Amino acid sequence: MQTFGWPEAYFILRSAGWTLALTAIAFFIGSIIGGVFAIMRLSRLRWLRRFAASYILVIQSIPVLMVLFMSYYGLSALGIELPPFLAASASLSIYVSAYLAEIWRGSIESVPRQQWEASASLAHTTAQTYRHVILPQAVRISLPPTVGFLVQLVKNTSIVQVVGFVDLMRAGMLVNNATYQAFQIFSLVALIYFAICFPLSRLSRHLEKVMNASRSH
Repeated sequence: MQTFGWPEAYFILRSAGWTLALTAIAFFIGSIIGGVFAIMRLSRLRWLRRFAASYILVIQSIPVLMVLFMSYYGLSALGIELPPFLAASASLSIYVSAYLAEIWRGSIESVPRQQWEASASLAHTTAQTYRHVILPQAVRISLPPTVGFLVQLVKNTSIVQVVGFVDLMRAGMLVNNATYQAFQIFSLVALIYFAICFPLSRLSRHLEKVMNASRSH
């Protein structure tokens, strides 16, 4: 058996980079998809609203772990082999898109109706209204819950180790299997998660205070 030392700790620290990379990719792709579905939820076309609402409802009703299983093992049974990193990125992106779509839809709808009416009185098109009037205000409203959700995403990346992807959690398990020093290993893993998530949590609370203060004025 090995002993837990600097090489093992460095392996865990390096794997934290993959966790951050996976988080960034899933958040970026999920933001694009979520933004599209948020706009679809506000569409004047009923079938488009229902399609977006059904997508969001289905994804939010399924554990993200099941989405990962379907992406990796389900597609594999159909002859489509996805690398673990690609399957993990796709699954988390789908998960992110459903939740961000609802966060952003709520933020857009929370903009006072008078803002829409004022924009219409200036003969703005729908695209101009969104671009110049609604979205700048909605972004400020959505920042705190979006950053808060990012914290949850970082922690949810720990599930991707079930498909063999070596993220922070998987690295800790591999080192533990070689050294059997679980307390030291998972204390380090927990400390790294804390170092990533705590600043984001503080940022979310700070943004919430700042945005609420600005809205009250």
